[in-house]
Amino acid sequence: MIKKLILSVVVLSFFGCKETVKSNDVSESPLDTISNISNQEKEPTKPEETEIWEPKPPKVNLGENNVPSDAIVLFNGKNLDEWIVAEDSTAAKWIVNKDGSMTVNSGSGTLQTKRNFGSIQLHLEWKSPTEILGKGQSRANSGVFIQQRYEVQILDNNDNDTYVNGQVGAIYKQSIPAVNAAVPTGEWNSYDIIFHAPEFDAGGEKIKSGTMTVLHNGVLIQDHFEIQGAVAYIGWPTNEPHGKAPLQLQDHNDGSKPSFRNIWVRELKN
Repeated sequence: MIKKLILSVVVLSFFGCKETVKSNDVSESPLDTISNISNQEKEPTKPEETEIWEPKPPKVNLGENNVPSDAIVLFNGKNLDEWIVAEDSTAAKWIVNKDGSMTVNSGSGTLQTKRNFGSIQLHLEWKSPTEILGKGQSRANSGVFIQQRYEVQILDNNDNDTYVNGQVGAIYKQSIPAVNAAVPTGEWNSYDIIFHAPEFDAGGEKIKSGTMTVLHNGVLIQDHFEIQGAVAYIGWPTNEPHGKAPLQLQDHNDGSKPSFRNIWVRELKN
């Protein structure tokens, strides 16, 4: 009788321990953990499971000269109401032409927008005069400055060599254009520029560089270039903290007379 009782206890203990071990093995199995994650992230099996319907992007229409309906027109060919002289904030003094363009009035000052901008899409068209005036950096020299400090060079480089980080389409003294996509002297060029502004922390330190993408006559010449800092004619680029700021069109004050038309801008999220 005693032997039977002891045998029963041993048998029960054996199966109890075996069940406990089995239970622990199941709960800690890495294969089961992976299986559970997989079950929670099953790949969609129906097309509608990956369709997004809201929110709908706003509709933008193209108007005269293909200007988007959400753009701010900075020069409409009629007046200089959106601009002032950068040096002294007086009324803009460039020449408005009968064909809807404007021409640099050499020595009258760089133009600056009355509005401030951050990240933008900018479109402008420009041309050199048909008559060859000057050479090197003095042939149809201007520049479009974003936030008063980041310049895309404007220059007639047709049969007119100069330093390549200062030629047409360069981000001045920082990035050489991938190609020279200029049209013949006296014809209209276009620039389409995507600019994302740099970011600074509360202490004035730059925490994110600005970037620039440039299409010249529809050809990509600057591909998301990381801007080194404000343009510097001599020395290295600087990075003083700033927020939104005006656009500028340069008066190089050399009598080279570049002209502009159809200038508009769309504000972007950074």
